[in-house]
Amino acid sequence: MMRPKLKIKKGDEVIVTTGKDKGKKGQVLEVMPSESRVKVQGVNMVKRHRRPTQTAPGGIDNIEASMHISNVAHIDPDSGKATRVSYSIENGNKLRVAKASGKVIS
Repeated sequence: MMRPKLKIKKGDEVIVTTGKDKGKKGQVLEVMPSESRVKVQGVNMVKRHRRPTQTAPGGIDNIEASMHISNVAHIDPDSGKATRVSYSIENGNKLRVAKASGKVIS
């Protein structure tokens, strides 16, 4: 099975475009290319009931659940709004560029 090409990487600043957390911004914690899913810090929070162990007390934890990658978009460095991503090559380096402003996405 071929892995899809994803333009969102770990550490990118993204905005949620659809769903219950629409409009929230956060940093990408994890990218799962085989499932086309991402985890975003502070977004799509779910409760997990944990049993106590010898190392950790039990209780209810709030953790980030993964969401489909199509539900998030890069944040434009200039306007702070959602933008698409293109690529350009400068001095032999491939750079990601925001379509809206033309600025390089780090």
